[in-house]
Amino acid sequence: MKQVSLILLAAQTAAMCAFGGVVALEGGDGNYKLLRDGKPYFVKGAGGGGPKDLLAAIGGNSFRTWGAGSAQADLDEAQKHGLTVSIGFWFGHQQHGFDYSNPQALERQKADVLAVVRKLKDHPALLIWALGNEMETGNAHREAMWRHINDVALAVKAIDPNHPVMTVIAEIPAQNVEEFNRFCPDVDILGINTYGGSGSVGERYGKAGGRKPYIVTEFGPPGQWEVGQNAFGCPPEMTSAEKAKWYADVYKQAIEGERGKLCLGSYAFTWGHKVEATPTWYGLLLPDNTRLGATDALQACWTGKPPANRAPEVSKIKVSRDDLREPGGTFTAEASAIDPDGDALTWKWVLVKEASTYAVTGTGEPTPPGFPEAVVKGLGTPRVEVKLPGGGKFRLYAYVFDGKGSAAYANHAVQGAGAEAVASKAPQKLPCAVYADGAPEMWYASGYMGNTGAIQMDLASRENPHSGATCLKVSYGATDNWGGVLWQHPANDWGEQDGGFNLEGAGMLVFWARGEQGGEEVSFKVGAIEKATFSDTAFAELKDVVLKPEWTRYRIPLDGRDMSRVKTGFGWVVANPGRPIAFYLDDIVYTAD
Repeated sequence: MKQVSLILLAAQTAAMCAFGGVVALEGGDGNYKLLRDGKPYFVKGAGGGGPKDLLAAIGGNSFRTWGAGSAQADLDEAQKHGLTVSIGFWFGHQQHGFDYSNPQALERQKADVLAVVRKLKDHPALLIWALGNEMETGNAHREAMWRHINDVALAVKAIDPNHPVMTVIAEIPAQNVEEFNRFCPDVDILGINTYGGSGSVGERYGKAGGRKPYIVTEFGPPGQWEVGQNAFGCPPEMTSAEKAKWYADVYKQAIEGERGKLCLGSYAFTWGHKVEATPTWYGLLLPDNTRLGATDALQACWTGKPPANRAPEVSKIKVSRDDLREPGGTFTAEASAIDPDGDALTWKWVLVKEASTYAVTGTGEPTPPGFPEAVVKGLGTPRVEVKLPGGGKFRLYAYVFDGKGSAAYANHAVQGAGAEAVASKAPQKLPCAVYADGAPEMWYASGYMGNTGAIQMDLASRENPHSGATCLKVSYGATDNWGGVLWQHPANDWGEQDGGFNLEGAGMLVFWARGEQGGEEVSFKVGAIEKATFSDTAFAELKDVVLKPEWTRYRIPLDGRDMSRVKTGFGWVVANPGRPIAFYLDDIVYTAD
């Protein structure tokens, strides 16, 4: 009998391992904790695509996703390293064309979520289901949005009662919290994204009327929208050492300090590297996964111990001047650095083009072009002389490396006079996507033309995508006139700013399209800006395409064209359609042939 009991116990244990555990909330009246398989689980995580083995090695226990397109792979990777995942579902945003007053769109969004939940609800690495991210921003149908979130949460919990459901908001204005409390009784956890105000998130959540437990789903240094700008319009960025202190202070005060109350933990932003505002504003690692001070700060917070090798620190950069009024002007710059372990440091100075936009950019911007010849004296030392390559705005970086996998940086924005400096653009690696699931946002769908009031675009439609989780839906609501949209770099630029990409070697633009009914006539193009200061160098068009109702592959040949500066990566135009039409696009990619 004893042997049978042991066999049954072993079988039950194996079943739990095979089909995942139970994640639950315990507590009430302002005191909550998350339980995983009956044991307290405080989230020590980060969001982003950086290496998960390193995340686990520094004491992290979880990571967050914003979409579920790679949920199976994310969960498998997490399990391999002893991590959990908060699986996010990307819900539509009004600014991307999604309409929360459209019942059909809501049903499709709900069905997509439930399909993933049914498939993955028993995965051992699953922690939380997260419904959407910051959809309330600019939403004209807020009550419908909140009710939809609650409706989906109820359906998720009916399928999977073993994992809590969360939704995520931007900051914590009282309106957000009040509406969440009123319309989402079946959502278990509120996710809060906060940057400049992250140190007081618990206090402010309470004052806003927060009652349910929360997770700080994004936190990091103050955002580029929160720090002001210098005399010529560039936001100042913290040094890597200042950011390390910021992460540590926020964690100790507003996350660990709120443990056992309403806070269930946090996800730092961003695990890996992302170009937004600057190449370094949010990344916890450099592009090659070199560690920074903020990485060390999180390790110390999560484990109680600093790393064996600590990152160096570099001071703010001092410049002789930063607003140069003469073309080709020079200035000097210097900084100081220390290494807490006494390691020898290597200096690297880099001048890069300043960002063309400081907007929040989803998957991030491409790396800005650099001007290696600009540093004319002092390379490899703490003091350099820099000669600006032309007019415009730039950012000078000082990096120091300890030779043991850690680094530090500081930067300073400068402005030059004269003709706009144009960096030689390195060829982009092919294939290169204009629009595809998981691809970086290189060109922006910002060039609205013609009868713009009749145009609606949903950049994350879930209506039968060609591949992945989403496609692009275009609606033109007029029967006459014309309208179109161009994918531009920089956004909203018609030739006055440098930008675009070198697509040398690209012989074809390939894309997939289908009409909602079939018979819709649309023209597609590459390149649109002529006779401007910064024009496109290549132009090609596929005119008057009659779309089929099923997905069809189309190609725009590019042989023999100068692909050195493609500012308009893609565009569509509709003219006098005779009826309101809708069509879908997906997997818009430049290829070698």
